[in-house]
Amino acid sequence: MQIGAAMFFTDYSMSPIELARALEERGFESIWAPEHSHIPLSRKSPFAGGGELPKQYYDVMDPFVSLSAAAAATKTIKIGTGVCLVIQRDTIQTAKLVASLDQVSGGRFLFGIGGGWNQDEMEDHGTVFATRFKKMREQVEAMKLIWTENKPEYHGEIVDFPAMMTWPKPAQKPHPPVIVGGMFPHAARRALRYGDGWIPHSRRPHYEDVTDFLPQFRQMAAEAGRDLAEVPVTVWGVQPDYDRVRRYEEQGVARGVVQLAPEPADKTLPILDRWAKVIRSLDN
Repeated sequence: MQIGAAMFFTDYSMSPIELARALEERGFESIWAPEHSHIPLSRKSPFAGGGELPKQYYDVMDPFVSLSAAAAATKTIKIGTGVCLVIQRDTIQTAKLVASLDQVSGGRFLFGIGGGWNQDEMEDHGTVFATRFKKMREQVEAMKLIWTENKPEYHGEIVDFPAMMTWPKPAQKPHPPVIVGGMFPHAARRALRYGDGWIPHSRRPHYEDVTDFLPQFRQMAAEAGRDLAEVPVTVWGVQPDYDRVRRYEEQGVARGVVQLAPEPADKTLPILDRWAKVIRSLDN
């Protein structure tokens, strides 16, 4: 089982360059950057984590900019969006961003995606809340064509474009893994339908332990004709509990992601040092 870490990169947090280097030095597998373009003052949707919306949601930097800096400062650590709100982005331009970042990172990009929860935010981008998941599926299908074909075209109900030519293509073949975030069972079904992995959150009020759903996920994968190796599970929000992490590993979880607070190095590095001990234990 691999361990990654995520942070809302802001102007008051540890920089993506600092964090990526610190993670790579300590044996972490990946660094992840979340996304919110803005937070409207109106609120039709409650915060998925419950309570007041944390300040970093208003302040977070663009993930592709943060991850580009992280990639340029490191050699081996994987870089991932956790998650990219594709439904708020242009499909063609996002496909180019992904391919470009995969190229400049030497094939280290992990494309974590999600349909989002903030109705007001996505509506400011012209996205219809009720059909956001249909749009996300069509966007992924269209981007896969852009990444793999010389003259791609796509004709869906929401995403539609004629034949085009666009490069670069991603360094990873056929493309970077598309890892679908969200709750069981709906996001799990989406991951099996058009994804290359599933990211459930370990600390959501909708379930006590996300791994309770892993047997059902395995059954769904078998029914969908998907090999579990093709759709590995990444558990978001893991805690520095060696026994719990070991249980994740025994249950077939491929990766755990630590959610770090957006704080400077003096507060973050001691946490990374504690996690480095867990990582060394997992390697033994």
